[in-house]
Amino acid sequence: MTTRQEVKVTASRIAVIIGKGGATKRLIEEKTDTGLAIDSSEGTVTVEGEDALAVLRTVEIIKAINRGFSPERAFLLLEDEDMLLEIIDLSGVCTTTKQMERIRGRIIGKGGKARAQIEDMTGVAVSVHGKTIALIGMPEQLKVARAAVDMLLEGLPHETVFSFLDRKKKEAKTDILEYYY
Repeated sequence: MTTRQEVKVTASRIAVIIGKGGATKRLIEEKTDTGLAIDSSEGTVTVEGEDALAVLRTVEIIKAINRGFSPERAFLLLEDEDMLLEIIDLSGVCTTTKQMERIRGRIIGKGGKARAQIEDMTGVAVSVHGKTIALIGMPEQLKVARAAVDMLLEGLPHETVFSFLDRKKKEAKTDILEYYY
């Protein structure tokens, strides 16, 4: 039985999903064993496949690309069945365009430093795109990254957030050591 799902995609991200000469579309189809039908005028991507889980996973990949991840980073979702995509919508937090810019700037940081630090300390991929922040990672790592993003959204200083991340990273190492010894 064929499973079918449709995803709405921003016009500017359709080209990224298709890729040069359709290369990205073909790669997604090969990696997930699904078929993609892309309607550029409607901004929809229809995913079809025999395996319902593969279709759902492909929808997640499409959503990740739509939220600003490169296809390569979106493929992180295929590395482990527990890998998750979380999308944080900022439109509820921000009331003005200026506020949105400020919040996005806080998450990205000067020269992308804050985002890189969150990625490095949690192992979670972070994308700030449009009115959203998207995260790809394992459930435990996602919790920590989400907490860090929330702290930045609340206006806490970057140093406070990074020391929180440092503490969490040390706790995770201790937990691993205790597990094995």
